[in-house]
Order: sequence, then structure tokens, then C-alpha cells
Amino acid sequence: MDDLKLSLACGDYELTRPLTEGHIKAEGITLIPDTRYGAKERHWAMAKHNAYDICEFNAPAYFMARDRGFNWTALPVFAHRRFRHGFIFINPKSGIRQPKDLIGKRIGGTNFQPAGNVFMRGVLEEEYGVPHDSIHWFTERGEDIDFEPHRGLKITRIRDDQSLDELLLDGEIDARLEPEYPEPFLRGDPRCVQLFPDVKSVEVDYFKRTGIFPIMHVMVVRREIVDQNPWVVKSLIEAFDRAKSIAMRRVDNPRVNPLAFWSHAWFEQQHLMGPDPWKYGLGPENRKSLEKSIDYTRLQGLISRSWSIDELFSV
Repeated sequence: MDDLKLSLACGDYELTRPLTEGHIKAEGITLIPDTRYGAKERHWAMAKHNAYDICEFNAPAYFMARDRGFNWTALPVFAHRRFRHGFIFINPKSGIRQPKDLIGKRIGGTNFQPAGNVFMRGVLEEEYGVPHDSIHWFTERGEDIDFEPHRGLKITRIRDDQSLDELLLDGEIDARLEPEYPEPFLRGDPRCVQLFPDVKSVEVDYFKRTGIFPIMHVMVVRREIVDQNPWVVKSLIEAFDRAKSIAMRRVDNPRVNPLAFWSHAWFEQQHLMGPDPWKYGLGPENRKSLEKSIDYTRLQGLISRSWSIDELFSV
């Protein structure tokens, strides 16, 4: 019997390379991988054109898609996770010194629904008393999944001839909440600094208190593939898990990484977070992270109800 041929779009990650580069394969499946694009392009192609059979996709946007009847399911494979306290950037001239100072301010971002933005807005609201609708949000592009902002939520699309970099540096917006590091921050511009000066300590404290290592992306699969070939779920999950195991063994060797203090960081991660904080599946830690993300997505008016994890994932 011939293999089932499935297209796969995901990031070019250590955790997935053994699979995307063909060192291992999913039983009964020939994958046609595409790792050329960043998250923005990949998510847009999947949301607007259903462009792939399997696609690494923004978790809150996936919840939104399911809430709107998209014929997708997801595998509990989480190739991208990240703490997000370090992705709030301020212009110090705005007078922002602590999270509560964000209330009433103008904050820019690529768009409203990046996974990191949804999650960090939830953290700001839950832990720091900053309601998401107390802020005027400015975005530079359209949304992957269309939605109507709820009453009281202010979102303004900037003009095509404007840039968030310039708006922040010129003081026309006060802060930015971004999924990546803005260029002015990377080049050390003093008008673009992180809200939390000792951000690592804040993120370590968050993990110690909550046990959550935030899940950013899930692996979306077109539902008809699973309906017609239920066995692909087990095959794909096992293949992604084998790829991750190979990657984790590889990076355990400090010679692989051109970082002077790699071993210190590796041992620190293990001491704080256990032997595999990147684990896949729907165990207690991952359920806790996913449930928090679902709660934040609902509270920000992006989904109509609190979906259960078992509705959203195939295992």
C-alpha cells in the first residue's frame, strides 16, 4: 500500500528537523515539508487558503477558527513555546514604569491575535490588573482569523505609510506588545526598552508560581484527513515525538551550540523545569497551559465559549 502524502508547514526548528529533513518518517506517511516561511506568512496561508494538510499554527487563532466552524483538528504537538513578559516594550518618555501604567495608553502590535499577544494581555489582566479593553490598540496588518471587536475594545489600523517603530520612537504610541523583538530594541535604541528590566527573574517567578511554560503554537490538521485516515494521528504524534527526542539528545552536547554559557543554561532549565519542559501530549502541565490560553482567548472576546481541550485535540 502506498504512503499517504501530506504537506507539512512548520518552522525550521531543532525539535522538528529530524522529521522535516527526512532522518525519520511517520509510519505510512510521506511528508512534503515546507519550512521556508515565518509564522506570519504560514498562518495567513493556512487561515485564508487552507494551504497545507498539516500546519504549525497560532494556538488562540486555532481556537478562533474552530469557534467559527473551520474544519480542522489539532495534534498535541507544541513546537513553539515562549515566556512573554519580555515582549512588552515601552518608550520611557511615556511615563510607564509598571504594568498598571499601561491603562489608558496607546499600544502597538503587528495585529491583535498573535499567540504571544493574547497570552500576555491575559497575564496583564489577571495578574497586574490591566484590563485588555482599557488600552487603545494599534495594529499594522489584518487578522488571520476575522473577528468583530467587542464593545469597548479599541483597535486602530495604522496607515500603510506609518511604521510601529517610528510611532513608538516619536512618542505617538506609548508601548508595543509584540511576538518578536522590534528592530529599535535589537539595536539598543533607548526609546524602546522592555517594561520589565529584569525580565528573566519575572518569567522564572511566573513559572515557579504557575507551572506554566506558555504554549504558543499547535499542529493543525485538516479534519477530512483524520476522518478518512484515523491512524494518521498516532503516526504523526509518534513521529514528532521521536524527532524531538533526537533533537534533545543532540543539543545536550555543548559542542553543538556556539554559545559560551550553553551548559549553564541547559542545566538551569533542567533544574527549574524538569527533564523535558517541551513535552508533547495532553498531560497535566500542557492542559494547564492550554486551558489558560483558552480562558484568555474567550475573555478577550475572540471565541464565544470556553472550549474543552478534548474537543480541540485529536490523540
